[in-house]
This record gives sequence, C-alpha cells and structure tokens, in this order.
Amino acid sequence: MRQEVQAPAMAVDDLLNTIIGEARASQSENVLSDLSRMHSASAQLNNFVKTLIQDSSSDRRTDESLEAFHRRLRHDLRTPLNAIKGYSELLLEDFEEKSECSLHDDLEKLKKSADQLLSQIDAMTALARYDDGEPDNLDSRTQRLDLIAEVLRTAQPLSTSATAEQAHLGHVLVVDDNAANRDVLERRLLREGHQVTTAANGVAGLELALADEFDLILLDLIMPEMSGFEVLRQLKAAEHTSHIPVIVISALDELDSVVRCIEAGAEDYLSKPFNPTLLRARIGASLEKKWLRDREKKFIADLEQEKKRSETLLLNILPQSIVNRMRNGETTIADRIAEATILFCDIVGFTTLSQELTAERTIDFLSKIFSAFDRLAAESEVEKIKTIGDAYMVAAGIPEPQSDHADRIAALAPQMLDAVAAIAKKTDLPLEARIGIHTGPIVAGVIGTHKFVYDVWGDTVNTASRMESHSLPGRIQLSAATRAALGNRFALERRGVIEIKGKGTMETYFLKAAELR
Repeated sequence: MRQEVQAPAMAVDDLLNTIIGEARASQSENVLSDLSRMHSASAQLNNFVKTLIQDSSSDRRTDESLEAFHRRLRHDLRTPLNAIKGYSELLLEDFEEKSECSLHDDLEKLKKSADQLLSQIDAMTALARYDDGEPDNLDSRTQRLDLIAEVLRTAQPLSTSATAEQAHLGHVLVVDDNAANRDVLERRLLREGHQVTTAANGVAGLELALADEFDLILLDLIMPEMSGFEVLRQLKAAEHTSHIPVIVISALDELDSVVRCIEAGAEDYLSKPFNPTLLRARIGASLEKKWLRDREKKFIADLEQEKKRSETLLLNILPQSIVNRMRNGETTIADRIAEATILFCDIVGFTTLSQELTAERTIDFLSKIFSAFDRLAAESEVEKIKTIGDAYMVAAGIPEPQSDHADRIAALAPQMLDAVAAIAKKTDLPLEARIGIHTGPIVAGVIGTHKFVYDVWGDTVNTASRMESHSLPGRIQLSAATRAALGNRFALERRGVIEIKGKGTMETYFLKAAELR
C-alpha cells in the first residue's frame, strides 16, 4: 500500500496543488470550483490510504473478512479517483472548445496519473487475492481482461457523426451518495443534451422513480440506508418502473456483482472510474433499446385498439355468436330456425316527405329514428337484421334460440312507435310509423365475401313484410301465427280477415300498445 498507492496518491495531490496555483495566477476563476472539488477528492483518497497504513502498522484486528476488506478497499479508493478523472475530462473538453491551453498539459498529466494509480490499485488487490490462495480467480480475471482487450483491438471505430444522428435523448435519473460523482455525471449528461435529475441516496432515488417518468436510471451500487441492489430490486418489482433501463455504476467490478445486478434486471454495469466514451455508448444503447421497446408497446397498443375498433365494426354487421363461429373456421354459416319472429317497421309517407326536405335534414331525422331503434333492439336482446330505405327489420329467436321470441318483439314494437312520435314532436315533422309482425320458420346465414351480411330468408320474412305494408299508420299488425305464439300475455284487437298481396286472405290482429295483461 505504501509503495504502490500512497506515493502516487500524494503525487496526484501535489500536481493538483500546482494546477490550482497556476489557475489562480492566471486568474482562471472559471475552473477553480472544479479544481477545488478535485482537491477534496484527492484529500479523501490520501486520508483513506493513510488510515489503512496506520491500522496495519498497529497490527489492528477487525472482524471484517478479507474479501469484504478487498471490496471496501477497491470501492473507497476508486470513488475519489472517479471524481478526479471525471472533472479532469470535463475541464479538458472545455479547454478544447475554448482553445485554452495554459492548464491543458498539466490536466493531461493529472488524468494520466489517476489512470496509472487506478491500474496499480487493481493490480495490488488482484495480487492480494492471489497471495491469499485464490489463483483460479486471478487466472479467470486475467482471461477476461485478455478477452476484452482482444475485442477492443478488433472492434471497428465508432462514427461520431453517425452516432450523433442516431442518439436518443431522454430524462435520466442519477442516484449516487457521492456528491462529486453526481455532479460529474449530471454535467456530462447535460452536455449530451439529456434532461437530468439527481438523488443523493437510494431511498430518494426510488421515490423519484416512482413519482416521475424517466427513460434511464444510473444507479450507484454501494450506498447507505438502501443499497443500489435493493433499489434495483424494488424498481423491477414495481409495475410503474419495471420497464425503465438501469445502468449500475460502481467501484466494484467483480464478476459476481455484475452477474447479480444483470440477473436482477439491470440493463448494463459500468465500473468506476468510467470511460466517458464508453459511458456515452452504454447510455445511448440503453436509451435506444427503451425507445424501441416504447415503440413496440405503442404499436401493440395501437394494434389492440385497432382490433377493438374492427371488433366493434364487425359486431355492427354480425352477431357475436356468428363472429365466433367464423373465427373457429366455419366458412359457410347457414342455419334453419324452426321458429322465429320477424318485425318490419316503415315510416309512413317517407317518399313524399323526403322530396320536401333537404338531403341533410332527411338523413338527420332518419339517423335519429334508426339510432333509437338500434338502442331499443339492443336493450330487448333481439337482432337487428338491416334497414331498407326507410324500413327497419328486426328478428328474435336468432341466431341463438329464444323461447320468448314473440314476447320480445311484441314488447319492442310499441316502444318503436313511441320513439317515432317523440322524434316527430322534437323535429316538428309529420312522422308516423306502421309495424308488421309474423312468426314462423326461417333460414339465417352469412352471405357475401367482401361486404358480407347476416340475413334471413323464407316465407316468414315475406309475410312479416306484408303485415307491415298492410298495416295502418301508428298501428302494430300481427298474424294469427304470432297471436298464437303470444297466447294471452298481450292485449290484442282482432282486425279480421284481410286480403294480403301474394298471400291471399289472412286473419290479422292489432297489438294494443303498452297494454300487458
């Protein structure tokens, strides 16, 4: 420690004092605040080293395990070095932009010294673990480092312009208990164009993440009160934050720490002090992944919305049970229904009325009437078949059998007359409707391949249409077959035997509106 760390650490401190003196002499006030923060980090580094040497010289014993000591050693030495390196890089970038060179060379020396000291710390802790009887871990570490070096040698250089064009900016949350680390990260991210929020501990960071919307979280691993790992675990467990990518940044770089964080849901892991280019690349990659995931989620949501819209449109054309059958692979939908009840409703004098009104007003009152009919049909749980001009056709007992199909239609018909009367009063138009009902067997099914429809056929349909055309304004006419299906549950008025076009003579009845027995 005395040879490999203390002397270089003191050299870094001396070099910093020299740079601060030159900055004051040249009246470079704009850099003194950053140099002061670097000097504080250097003092922290030297004090820690001095304390370690004093404790070891006094043969002081603690309950701390050797592995825990190594972890603390790397963390507490790397943390101040991260601040020194970070501020050095920021100042060097400022000098390049402003063409200032008075302190440039000394800052380059300082950064190089910090890099060398970091390498010595890593080598020293690796050697200590080897001496403690862990050669396999050292070999594994060496192999990993060799592999990384080989990848870096063969990797193609990044295109700065292309990277800038493809970069995604976002709202980044920085969680770190070290003020210098937070400041360096915040300033670097702001330079890149990101929006930045900082938190001084894990508890505050977790509260911010749960309360606001973030695109990325940079999370320190070792913090008081709540560790970064616990913050990560809670972030991934909460629905609101589980999708946010998290990059863990720590002075610890053991493989088990990396694996543990990745398994807990971290997007990436960076060890301090971090390379600014690597940090930029990792942040860019994480934000791009989130952007792609957000696009995918939006696409799925839009697809689901479109599916619901298509479903609604389809259900406006076909009954739910028919839609289900078509989805299950049925290509021909054709059913013979033993008994159903059909209703036709027609607006009296519509042709004459439409010639007197504008097209807009004609469509408006028809839309009001048919919309009211649609609502009443849905409430009665009967099936609207279609509209033909000013005629409205509805059926009960299809596509699923209904034992009370005639009762449903008989209860619906007076409500339809009331709806027309209400619209006539509101629009001040001479509107009246007539209704015809018949009960009997029908054939129902889907026809067409492009604009397909669910329709019904048979003599029952034709007879119901004749019941409507031979009815009277404001009245509901029904056949003897429907009268038999209703029994004595509705009040009826016998109209008598009338001549029905295409059917001959038929006995018919009028339904007394709103008179249930």
